[in-house]
Amino acid sequence: MIEAIAGVLDIVLQIYMWIVIISALISWVNPDPYNPIVRFLRSVTEPAFGWVRRILRLPAVGIDFSPIIVLLAIVFLQQFLVRTLHQIAMNMR
Repeated sequence: MIEAIAGVLDIVLQIYMWIVIISALISWVNPDPYNPIVRFLRSVTEPAFGWVRRILRLPAVGIDFSPIIVLLAIVFLQQFLVRTLHQIAMNMR
């Protein structure tokens, strides 16, 4: 059961990482805000980006570092949480 949770969590984090990357890349080209894909990407990533912006309160320098910080958090969760769950599952055998 724990092994399955770790696998699903790893897949979900991997998908969200790609969504964050695509959202950051699309933000460079000034996309149409009424495009359904752009609206989906913003609705999925903006809560995480907004939370990071509120926590860090970086001065307005023209560069949004929140996608980078979200990506680092995803990598941390994959490396720490998913691996820990895999190890717990291995120890329970």
